[in-house]
Amino acid sequence: MALRQIRVDGDDILRKKCKEVKEMTERTRILIDDMFETMYETNGVGLAAPQVGILKRLVVIDVDYETPLVLINPVIIEREGEQTGDEGCLSLPGKVAVVTRPSRVVCRCLNEEMEEIEIEGEGLLARAICHELDHLDGILYKDVADGPLRDVDYDEEDEFEDLEDE
Repeated sequence: MALRQIRVDGDDILRKKCKEVKEMTERTRILIDDMFETMYETNGVGLAAPQVGILKRLVVIDVDYETPLVLINPVIIEREGEQTGDEGCLSLPGKVAVVTRPSRVVCRCLNEEMEEIEIEGEGLLARAICHELDHLDGILYKDVADGPLRDVDYDEEDEFEDLEDE
């Protein structure tokens, strides 16, 4: 496994539409492993192939760092409800914006064995599925945000004070 370079806003590849994965190859398995390693190393909860420079309809997600999901050629087939909250992206480091997404989605895709499956997501998983699938069509969260991008503001003193209270 290897860490891949994450492409950032301004890189043309992030605006391109990805192609379907036709078959599982050794190169694709390596890509999946590398994507997970890259996502975990950068503290992300999802990563789409174009974010590492590969124009394939492939996404990895793990919102709780216990349930890794591989979505190949994913399509959302059901959307329900609404949730609004801050969203960030590894391709827009240090930025967040308010985005409204469905509160529940059902996604049809292929797994690593190229078997058709359905994944139901609520809350953060629903948000991650929508966010990562947008990447496959060249859409960034800032394109669908309810407001402007903001800098992430971490107050280090407050973080240390919280640790002292524990």
